[in-house]
Amino acid sequence: MSQQTIENSEQKSSWVSLLAVAIVIVALVLYYTLIDQGYWIRLGALLGGIILAVIIVALSPDGRRFIAYSKDSWAEVKKVVWPTRKESTQMTLVVFGFVVIMSLFLWLVDKLVEWLVFSIFLGWK
Repeated sequence: MSQQTIENSEQKSSWVSLLAVAIVIVALVLYYTLIDQGYWIRLGALLGGIILAVIIVALSPDGRRFIAYSKDSWAEVKKVVWPTRKESTQMTLVVFGFVVIMSLFLWLVDKLVEWLVFSIFLGWK
């Protein structure tokens, strides 16, 4: 019985999504077919269709789950402790310093390997 309920829910969800997509397509068609009308009328038809589609999707079960997920995500973002400007600057300088030191180290290792291979092993001068 629960399998049938899940299938019905998925079918309703897909029909709601298809309805929303159809409304957006109709809004786009209206925007381009009302070329003789004023710009604001065309824009109103387009935005009205998009807003109607968003409302339809938001009222669907999937839309409600998405809205709840978005609210939870936003609440988690608010919990993040962001670094101060001073901390960010210090960490950036540490990273740059590390990059410079590592690039010098790798350059020295590369030159050492080059010298060993070409001068010592192969005898090239």
